[in-house]
Amino acid sequence: MADNSENYRQVLDARVLAAITHPLRRRLLDVLKVHGPATVGLLAERTGQAVGNVSHHVKVLAAGGLIEEVPELARDRRERWWRLTAAELRWARSDFEDDPVGEAVADAAGSLLLERQAALVRQWFAQRHAYGPQWRDGCSVATETWLRLTPEEARELAADLTALLQKWAARPVPDDGREREPVFAFAHSVPAKP
Repeated sequence: MADNSENYRQVLDARVLAAITHPLRRRLLDVLKVHGPATVGLLAERTGQAVGNVSHHVKVLAAGGLIEEVPELARDRRERWWRLTAAELRWARSDFEDDPVGEAVADAAGSLLLERQAALVRQWFAQRHAYGPQWRDGCSVATETWLRLTPEEARELAADLTALLQKWAARPVPDDGREREPVFAFAHSVPAKP
């Protein structure tokens, strides 16, 4: 796949893949991605979880090398700030095919991540009226099509979709005083039968 991201991590360890598919840990990674470095207290506040629960999951993410401490942000020796170690995590099911346990984890991870993506879309439907009309008119999209492709063409399509999302993810957010909301974007292309 084309790489337009300068800072990504390819997940090749089934234990790390299992760690990122836990719903709260995935949400903590998302909060750090959207809002930047945070303390456990800030993460607990943003997720509505107990500090002790968040602290446990932060330790798991740190042990997997997915987040790291940012000591320069601490105001004293007791305060601990955390940030992502990579702007993006990538994994492919094919990287786990030589190990039955890894295969099972990758299968479960794919299913759980798809459920998470669908849940975020359903959440938009349920809460869209909380956003102003400028956000409800043309800012969300659902599109689909059937294509006839060779495996090479399917890989090219996957690279194009990834590159398009990376173009937007990698751009610096302009400091122009305009309001910007987090926008979740995802794409899937899979061989399928109608």
